Amino acid sequence: MNMDKPLRRVAIFGLLLFFGLMAQVNYVQGSEAQSLRDDKRNTRQFADVFNAYRGQITADGVVLAQSKETGKDNPKYGRDYTDGPIFSPVTGFWNGSPSRGVEFAYNSLLGGRDKRITRKHWFDYLIGKQAEGADVELALNTDAQRVAYNKLKATTSRRAGAAVIDIKTGAVKVLASFPSYDPNEVAPQKGEAGGKRLEQLDKQPGVIKPLIDNAMSQTFPPGSSFKTVVAATAMEQMGLSEQSTVDTSQLVLPESGKPLPNDSDSGPCGGQAPLKLAFAESCNTTFGRFALQLGIQKLHDAAKNFGFGETIDVEPNLGAAKSDVPVSIRDPKTGQQINTGKDGTARSGIGQENVRATPLQMAMVASAVANNGKIMNPYLVQKVRAKDQSSLYDAKPKMYSQPMKADTADQIKDMMKAVVAEGTAKNLQGQNIAGKTGTAEQGPGIPNARWFVGYGPIENPRYAFAVVTEGQGFGATGAGPIAADIMQAVLKK
Repeated sequence: MNMDKPLRRVAIFGLLLFFGLMAQVNYVQGSEAQSLRDDKRNTRQFADVFNAYRGQITADGVVLAQSKETGKDNPKYGRDYTDGPIFSPVTGFWNGSPSRGVEFAYNSLLGGRDKRITRKHWFDYLIGKQAEGADVELALNTDAQRVAYNKLKATTSRRAGAAVIDIKTGAVKVLASFPSYDPNEVAPQKGEAGGKRLEQLDKQPGVIKPLIDNAMSQTFPPGSSFKTVVAATAMEQMGLSEQSTVDTSQLVLPESGKPLPNDSDSGPCGGQAPLKLAFAESCNTTFGRFALQLGIQKLHDAAKNFGFGETIDVEPNLGAAKSDVPVSIRDPKTGQQINTGKDGTARSGIGQENVRATPLQMAMVASAVANNGKIMNPYLVQKVRAKDQSSLYDAKPKMYSQPMKADTADQIKDMMKAVVAEGTAKNLQGQNIAGKTGTAEQGPGIPNARWFVGYGPIENPRYAFAVVTEGQGFGATGAGPIAADIMQAVLKK
């Protein structure tokens, strides 16, 4: 009897230790499993990812990225991309350490490691069985994306990009870039050769950077397409309308004493004109004056309402490069901040000086015009489904900002129609689109950045677009026809 009491105590203590151990195991393998797997010090994760099935990336029912068995033990699965150069600005690539596009932004879902998946398959996860990755469905219009890439490629030997947004939802229908790269060349099955190819692409000299897409991740001077922002700001802060008479005569810059040139100093740009016609004919002097009257700070602040100066979150961990209308810039030699002077302010009013924008940003500007002054937050992913077809994520449209009043937007819509009907883009008549041309100088020996930014269809618009290509000549001919071809493909659906 005297021995029973100590034995009971030992037994109870042993049971408590057992239950404590089980609790710790469940905590580590359950609650802490994902963080431990993803810890950068855990080298096993990089071996495991090549041997687990990864979800598909699709759009319009077309499989753009999928896992395929290699017939080897390691890697057991490779990654196969359909028309890689066309869709890589959106899909990105995956080779164990993804660093681009949707492959990166939705890595945990595609790889089956996201809590929304592991909580459903907790027992499999407890015993170390890898859950299959989810499938990601894009909002992309694949036909229009193909048209965009092929037209961009055929029009320039340098850089080009195009973006199309559904103005009602923010869904990105086109995000095309040239030059591009083929993610099949750096996929897991390529092994060491893929790593070398990735390094080669990453370190390519000059401005041609295939890994950096020119639609969302690269900025260009927007030239006269930026006059859309300036016009909206002048109308709302200076009490103007599209019928207001504005000064289109020669403008002598206040600091240098040099004239700010128009393409033509006769006709509408030779003295006075309604704002609508000054916009249609793209009179630099008018918009240079507006910028001087507003001042660089007001211009900067107004542009910020459209998204300039901000990293626009398109998807988690996937943001657009910052477009900007800087009040000052850092001198690369001295490191000192240099304020934008009056001459620079006037040039900023025509989308030059230090103004920079991505095609996605300029498509957002056009969407404000077409959508009663409202911009919807752009997104790429429409839906994510688990392997059992249960929904893990559905895109929910949300407003990004309202940078202009509905009445202002309606008037600028008319002004964009006038650009095609009687202004700088008469070559696009009959294409069922309206917009603003832009031709930005980029410095001695560097081709122009040629833009066309607008919306379609003309009546009851649904989509906003922006196209930029580098080359000789003007936006109306260098970018306008590409925009028309892209929008023809978009509007078929």
